[in-house]
Amino acid sequence: MNIGKVLGKYEHKVENLLPILLEIQDDLQDKYITPDIARAVSEEMKIPYSQMSEVISFFAAINKTPKGKYHIEMCNSTVCKVNENFLIENYLKDTLGIQIGETTEDKMFSLDYAPCFGACDVSPSIRINKRAYGKLSVEKVRKIINELRGEQ
Repeated sequence: MNIGKVLGKYEHKVENLLPILLEIQDDLQDKYITPDIARAVSEEMKIPYSQMSEVISFFAAINKTPKGKYHIEMCNSTVCKVNENFLIENYLKDTLGIQIGETTEDKMFSLDYAPCFGACDVSPSIRINKRAYGKLSVEKVRKIINELRGEQ
């Protein structure tokens, strides 16, 4: 990953920090900002590392741990809860063999909670690698997971 290439697209201002970190994160294989990467960005942008750490810890969109090839985010808003998203969550945990906050051994899937991502009208919903899927049932989620695994 060439951090300099990403940094070259932006003015080195603190208000650009979030988009810079998100772009760097998207380009990384494990999809997370390591302390070494944070330190390198901090030094290059001449932003105190403490400020960098605050941004990383505050924004849920910045991953602090490695993620799978397919990062599944469970919406945990009230609307999704009312629409029984626990059925989808339980299915994903059982099928993938992981809990919220974990990644499968093969690094194919990771599962996390996410705050509302604006798909209330199609609740219950999940987001996989920034793509929202809504009006879900266990059967629809089974089909999505099988397609991602390359099964038909």
